[in-house]
Amino acid sequence: MSKDIRPPFTHETALAKVKFAEDAWNSCDPERVALGYSIDSNWRNRTEFFTGREAIKVFLTRKWERELNYKLMKELWCYTDNRIGVRFEYEYQDAQTGQWMRCHGNEYWEFADDGLMRRREMTGNDFPIEESERKYKK
Repeated sequence: MSKDIRPPFTHETALAKVKFAEDAWNSCDPERVALGYSIDSNWRNRTEFFTGREAIKVFLTRKWERELNYKLMKELWCYTDNRIGVRFEYEYQDAQTGQWMRCHGNEYWEFADDGLMRRREMTGNDFPIEESERKYKK
């Protein structure tokens, strides 16, 4: 995510922040993604809670070892001065079973003045799909 886009957000800058996040996550590069978050960023990802850029990298490395052929779509839902809400969907192939999955949910982001995300709250639900049902392909 670009730290050059800083709060307070306008509609255009919120859209750009979401697009930067989508592109970064679709790279499946934990180092690249982690640079968009503050050193002490607080995360809730489903039932996991952790703090800090290093923990983010560990989480994302584990995630993308398990979720193969990952492809994500993020959509701006709402924004305020320093917060953005997004709806997302992504698809992946489970590394152990080969089953295609789709996850959909919401994220709530809070940004520091420097444009880095200091808080991320994610809730999502996974369900199996057939490969022929995929919407998002690399």
